[in-house]
Amino acid sequence: MALNLLMLGPPGAGKGTQAERFARTRGIPKISTGEILRDAVHTGTDIGRRARAIMDRGELVSDEVMIGIVRDRLEKDDTADGFVLDGFPRTVEQAAALDTIMAARDALIVLDIVVPEAELVRRLGTRMICENCGANAPIGDGTVACMRCGGRLVQRADDDQAVVIERLKIYHRQSEPLVEYYRVRPTFRQIDGAQPPDKVASDLDAAIEAAGAGAVTLAKTVDRVLRRGVQP
Repeated sequence: MALNLLMLGPPGAGKGTQAERFARTRGIPKISTGEILRDAVHTGTDIGRRARAIMDRGELVSDEVMIGIVRDRLEKDDTADGFVLDGFPRTVEQAAALDTIMAARDALIVLDIVVPEAELVRRLGTRMICENCGANAPIGDGTVACMRCGGRLVQRADDDQAVVIERLKIYHRQSEPLVEYYRVRPTFRQIDGAQPPDKVASDLDAAIEAAGAGAVTLAKTVDRVLRRGVQP
């Protein structure tokens, strides 16, 4: 069974760091929408050229284009054993499109990392990113160079408190319908992201195992129902 994982969580929840850590330990690709968008534009795929034209006009990339880029990425051979998706979907409409993309694949496990807003504001106020590749540094560990490329770490220009609070308001407004969309599924789990990173990682592993068991049970139930339905 392929391990198809979707990470949800607000800015500062640590989902990117946890997604990268999990993908590395399980040997599956971490798929960040920002990275695959840049890759599609750089390599000049059909959908990448459409995205470049939109961005060159100073416009936001549409759902249609973003969905197409994600679909292309998930069709690559390295996702056969699973993937960790970070940054997509952002809306219920994108989530429905992802369900269509995943229709012939193993179940999608959805993990929502939850952190109190006061802690998010504190974290984002001290967050550092790489000036070369844009990767986020682990929060509060004293790192001075990017663990991915060795570049210099700097503070994000948009991480002052007022901007952070507004970004979190926007996130919660957009994400609440998305969380409700997935909450009813047996493969949905919420994780306390206010804990130390190692404890969060441990809880993620446990949640993924439990959600995976739920997915197997659901698949067997659906199979039994379908078999009864085709019997004379």
